[in-house]
Amino acid sequence: MIVVVGRWVCRTKLAGFLSAETSVKHACFQSHRAASIMAEEAKKLAAYAAVDNHVQNNQVVGVGSGSTIVYAVDRLADRVRQEKLNIICVPTSFQARQLILQHGLTLSDLDRHPELDVAIDGADEVDDDLTLIKGGGGCLTQEKIVAGCAKHFVVIADFRKDSKALGEQWKKGIPIEVIPMAYVPVNLRMAVSKAGPVVTDNSNFILDWKFEQAQNWKEVNTAIKMIPGVVETGLFVGMAERAYFGMEDGSVKTRNTTVH
Repeated sequence: MIVVVGRWVCRTKLAGFLSAETSVKHACFQSHRAASIMAEEAKKLAAYAAVDNHVQNNQVVGVGSGSTIVYAVDRLADRVRQEKLNIICVPTSFQARQLILQHGLTLSDLDRHPELDVAIDGADEVDDDLTLIKGGGGCLTQEKIVAGCAKHFVVIADFRKDSKALGEQWKKGIPIEVIPMAYVPVNLRMAVSKAGPVVTDNSNFILDWKFEQAQNWKEVNTAIKMIPGVVETGLFVGMAERAYFGMEDGSVKTRNTTVH
């Protein structure tokens, strides 16, 4: 009888422990899910604000890449339908091209429209000077080309991408696009890292250069691009004129550059 009671007590304690562990896991899952929903809503707020404030009739618009851009294209398509706007869209990637087509928007390219009125794109991180890290998804070169062709370049992001200095939030390093032949030499020279070659829309490879502290990003960008085989970096310096951040409380925070 004592043995049986002892076993019963142990099982009861174990059951209680498992129940508590399950509760903790459930709470963590719910917390993560709530944070994810909040971030998605923040992306939507930033995207809608940018499209409403910067897109007008008879414009050519550069469409960026990434998860936040999905909301921007949604809003752009709504406005085109509701306001009968004449908008031409130039994509920065295959993903952006598909979004434009799926929403029934007018698709073009830089051959036909080399000058854009505005380009809207996301970012992996934005610092106080509106210097950006972009390219986590592998589209940095085409994104930079389109942004450089636009009269106005606007960034949209959620609160997690807002930093005083680069590296505070984004820990994966600066993406660098290199031609395949230069993959190993650049890797060895810069001590960059990547689990395996990520292929871009240009059929090149992406490497990540990790840094330890804030630097003169204009000089860093130039120095990296001087390495043979480097096509482009994910550093966008002095390009964005305004950033929209969707915040946790449902507001939209803006940051303007002093350069423009």
